[in-house]
Amino acid sequence: MTGDMLYRPRVALHEVDFDHLARAGFGRRMGLGRRPAVLCIDAQRYMFGEDGRDDLYPSSCGPRARRALPVLRRLLDAARARLWPVVLTRFEIDDPADMGVYGRKRAFSDSPHWCRRGTPGAELMPELGPRDGDIVIVKKKPSAFFGTPLTAMLIDRSVDSVIICGGSTSNCVRATVFDAASYNFRAIVVADAVIDRVPASQEMSLFDMDRQFADVMTLDEVLASAQPQES
Repeated sequence: MTGDMLYRPRVALHEVDFDHLARAGFGRRMGLGRRPAVLCIDAQRYMFGEDGRDDLYPSSCGPRARRALPVLRRLLDAARARLWPVVLTRFEIDDPADMGVYGRKRAFSDSPHWCRRGTPGAELMPELGPRDGDIVIVKKKPSAFFGTPLTAMLIDRSVDSVIICGGSTSNCVRATVFDAASYNFRAIVVADAVIDRVPASQEMSLFDMDRQFADVMTLDEVLASAQPQES
């Protein structure tokens, strides 16, 4: 593989793959702990775009993202009502040098509809927040944990589980899940509240996270499984 061609995977899942994973003991359920927090990853305008204007948003996940907005709002509103901490991250870039090695894989954009700091594209979706009591964290790398105070904030609130939503599933959500597992937080990914630009990437990422690092659940399943909060 040379030049600027993207690698095209030739992967399909078969029953033998599932049998292999079952024999190895992958995919056990962790369940939701007693003190969850919600991490809403990069729910910004540049990710969601606008109806009829997606051509202006170079990183938009398109109509699929906007269809997920009611689920995301329901999740965040439910978390606030249950007094679970709600953390909203914003991915913001100041200039090409601010991108670090990411700039070797992705071109910097001057578009106000991208994630450049101070532009409309970097703003959080108003339907989702922030609301009073929410925590907003600016990050420069895919994981919400890397280079941010998130871990210390969760420890201070005695959080044992993180419910992860937002986007994109194959990039920043996935990186956040891996770091959450590394810090021994139970990770729950809300399948109907995450978004991606490429449906195949979303599906394979959900599969990969569910087999080893997180429980992938629907919002209804998450809310039904939540335990009473300890005082």
